[in-house]
Amino acid sequence: MKQTTPNLQRTLGQACSSGKPVLIEDVEEFLDPGLDPILLKSAYKTEGGIMQIRIGDQIYDYDDKFFRFYMTSKMPNPHYLPETFIKLTIINFTVTFMGLEE
Repeated sequence: MKQTTPNLQRTLGQACSSGKPVLIEDVEEFLDPGLDPILLKSAYKTEGGIMQIRIGDQIYDYDDKFFRFYMTSKMPNPHYLPETFIKLTIINFTVTFMGLEE
């Protein structure tokens, strides 16, 4: 998916419930604030012991064993705000000339 995908929050909620992985590609330096509940893993346990998460104005079950959330960017050196770095684990897979020589 992309950040501009219609019904992004509903699709994320359904993936959280079913335990399917989600990939958002071509992420720029600005992240949609609607992704914060997932990035911060703000799931909670109900009285019945069911994990749930609020995404937007909906509440979804949250399968923390199988649900995975990934984001990719084509930007070679993104400059995110410090608040964004707190929420993410950033891995740089950039290929350099020196790396290719090795």
